[in-house]
Formats: sequence, C-alpha cells, structure tokens
Amino acid sequence: MKESGNLDWGKRVMAVNVVSLFSGGGGLDLGFQSAGFQIIWAIDNNQNAVDTYKANIGEHIICEDINKVDTKKIPFADVIIGGPPCQSFSLAGNRNVEDARGQLVWKYIGIISDIQPKAFLFENVTGLLSAKNAKGEKIIELLKIAFRKIGYTVTTQVVNAADYGVPQKRKRVIIVGIKGETKFSFPPATHNESGAGLKKYVSAEEALGDLPGAICDENGSAAYLTAPKTEYQKRMRGGEAVTEHFMPRMSELDKYIVEHVKPGGNYMDIPPEVNSERIRRLQREGGHTTCYGRMKPDEPSYTINTYFNRPNVGCNIHYKENRLITVREALRLQSFPDSYVVVSSSKQGRNLIVGNAVPPMLAEAMARELKKYVGEGNNG
Repeated sequence: MKESGNLDWGKRVMAVNVVSLFSGGGGLDLGFQSAGFQIIWAIDNNQNAVDTYKANIGEHIICEDINKVDTKKIPFADVIIGGPPCQSFSLAGNRNVEDARGQLVWKYIGIISDIQPKAFLFENVTGLLSAKNAKGEKIIELLKIAFRKIGYTVTTQVVNAADYGVPQKRKRVIIVGIKGETKFSFPPATHNESGAGLKKYVSAEEALGDLPGAICDENGSAAYLTAPKTEYQKRMRGGEAVTEHFMPRMSELDKYIVEHVKPGGNYMDIPPEVNSERIRRLQREGGHTTCYGRMKPDEPSYTINTYFNRPNVGCNIHYKENRLITVREALRLQSFPDSYVVVSSSKQGRNLIVGNAVPPMLAEAMARELKKYVGEGNNG
C-alpha cells in the first residue's frame, strides 16, 4: 500500500478493514488511509480513475461495472465507503433519479445488506436532499428507510469541506450508518469563516501561494521556488517539484474575460461589448454568482467541479494571475498532496477525476470520528 508523499497523515495503528465502492481517484480512500484504516478492496468503472488509484493508493482496485460483480466475491470489511455517481441528484443536472446512475444507490444498499459491515459512509451532492422519484417520494427518506430495514441507525448531515481545513467551500451530504442502535455523531468543525473560537478558513492564497509558475509541458514538472509559507502548504508538499501544473488552454474570448474579472468578481465585471451573447444575457437577467468568477485570495475557493478548465462553469480564475487554475491547483484546493499524480488518456478524463473526488482532508476528519465506533474494541 502506497503512502502519500512526505505528509504526516497520522500514525498507523491496528487497521480496520474497508471496502471502497465507486472509488474514483481515491479521495475518500486517502482520507481513510490517513486515519489508519486499511482499504482491502475497491471498485470503479472508469479506467482512468482506476489507473490513477493504482498509481497513488494500491493495486487492490478493479475496473468493473458494479452491477456485474458477484457480491459474494466482495471481501468482508468492517466499513464500506463510497458515493454512487451524483449526476442524477445534482442541482446542476437534469435530476433524473430513474436513470441507471440514479439506481446505483440501491446497488450500494444491496451490497451493505449482504456484507453487513459494522458501519458505512455514503457521500453525495446536496441535490440528493430534494430529489424525488416518479411517485414524488423523496429519495433521501427512502434511503433512510432502506438502511434501517437492513439493520443500521443512520445520521445525515450536510458538511462543508472548509469547516475541516480544506481551502474550498464544498458542501456535500454525508450519511453514516452504524450497525445496531448506536447513532453516529459528526465531528465538530475545526475551522470557520471568522476564526472566532476555531481556526480561520484556509484561503486560496494560503493554499496555492508557494506553487511555482505554470509551465507549458503537460508532462513536465515545475520545481518549487520558495519554502512553504503556511501550515497547509507544508502539509501538501512532497518532493522537490510538482506535476500537473501546466498552463490551461484559453481561447481569445477566455483571455478577454479573465483580464476583466477582478478578485471576487464575475460576469458583471466584463465589458458589455464582449463578444458573447451568453454573458450579455447573464448581465441582463442574472445567474449563478460564481459563473465567470475569479477567486478571492483571502477566502477559500468555491466548489471545484469537473469543468475547472473553463471560465463559464464555476469560479475557476486564479486569484492573482490572468489564467484559469491548473490541475495541480485544483488538486491543492481539493486537499490532495503534491505527490498525487493523475493518470488519464484525456484532459477531460483528468478533470473528472479531480472534480468528482471527495477532499481527502474532509474524508480523514470523518474517518477519525468513525474509528471511535468501529475501531479496536468496537466489535458491533
């Protein structure tokens, strides 16, 4: 099993075995490893994600359609983790919970029912809370009923990754189930916006300020030019250089947009004579405030999505430089260590791995709390 760079990911203790479903590039898995859990089996149907997982975490993952896997061949584990693909529940998507991806949540429940782990952790987008099926029934309530029927007490909470030291305002629904009657309590926040009583949110500049300039070679590496300046930067560092830090391609329109948007600004900063009817329509009628947005240096970024290589889908403009963020910067904002590499046959495949991931530091916070319920001496 591979370790992540030179990070102090926590001392290893007697491991609790974990099965990881819908693993992607392994954000959840890295966090659980950091907390001392042992991932013994993982699965994803995306070859790029599987190759990336193997390069960073281990060979225990298979590339397969989970619907074709014989549940009896999945090893027993103390904990099952994973979040089924979230597009069906996304506020930005068509929200068709009847499609094949929407049905994967029931496969997840079926596997838990068969294996009967001590606990499970289920992660998804906040759109899950309002999603309904064709009968008008709320999916989240059906999930809770289904988990209770197979013997689990569930706790549901919307968590913000920034509350746990991730330099990103990323809200997700997490459901934790404990076998039997015990109810899980989520870990208290360690950070907040003001810093009153807790640590202050980690800002974009605190997360990215030590990285060298972006390079032209997609397959090259860039040497660090300065020592890390913040605790977060120290935690992310690994080796003497970074990969995945190449200059994003931008059209002439992209460059025009980027030059005019100020830190914290959006499409309203762009001159009305811009050659884009979409932008002019947004300026007339309004829209998502993060659209065509530039990060603020002194605040966390907004959600890193799978299209961070575009200015029109989220707040993806670097807080200081006139460009979009690099893959490495997106990884930093997701709390992946600099030793983490992405293996992909395409650019969009690379972005999907990064944007769909659970931030490892958020996963670690959840895992450390969960260990109190399933660790040594908790036999369920």
